[in-house]
Amino acid sequence: MPGVQSAQWRRGIDGVIHEDRLGLDVIYLQAKRWEGVVGRPEIQKFVGALQGQRAKKGVFITTSDFTKEAVEYVRNIDNKVVLINGALLANLMIDHNVGVSLAATTK
Repeated sequence: MPGVQSAQWRRGIDGVIHEDRLGLDVIYLQAKRWEGVVGRPEIQKFVGALQGQRAKKGVFITTSDFTKEAVEYVRNIDNKVVLINGALLANLMIDHNVGVSLAATTK
């Protein structure tokens, strides 16, 4: 069944998105609430966790930002890893009306 499930039992994986009913396409998630930037070592750990699941796709979400080295790293690996920083996360939440509400409008 398509959807998101918790995957607390998987080391380095916080959630799983099943893209289709047969489970043929799966995206693994990692979410971090950080005050500092997320560096390449954290992304490498996540990619290692993906490889441990034989996964090809992953999304790493943080409330902060990623270092230039982390961004470069995901550009040069075989796995498809999407990095979502705090600014992009906020924009996605606004675009999809998730966790936000209209307080006032101006003309």
